[in-house]
Amino acid sequence: MAGDTEVDVTPEWVRERKGEVQLVDVREDYEYEAGHVADAEHIELGLVASRAEDIDRDTPVVFYCRVGSRSAMAAHAFRRAGYEAYNMEGGLLAWAAQGLPLEPDDGSVADH
Repeated sequence: MAGDTEVDVTPEWVRERKGEVQLVDVREDYEYEAGHVADAEHIELGLVASRAEDIDRDTPVVFYCRVGSRSAMAAHAFRRAGYEAYNMEGGLLAWAAQGLPLEPDDGSVADH
């Protein structure tokens, strides 16, 4: 995985590890519905702490949002709680800008 102190990972890093990491989308419902990474679990930022038990402690977790600021807060909080947690740098905008796939097939990155 990334270095012990390195929280930010690139969309390419995430793509290469799909299936090995948990993906958690911390955006609002309407943002998630507009487009998201396949197999990402949707837990809004405001609910992430209360749903921590739904996130496997033994599997690295990557949080993402639109640009990476909301997900960075989640990643840092989960790191402090002992998880191997990462933030997808640049968020879904960076993912889409690299031509990586969104769901649904006609998905897009919603405005915040």
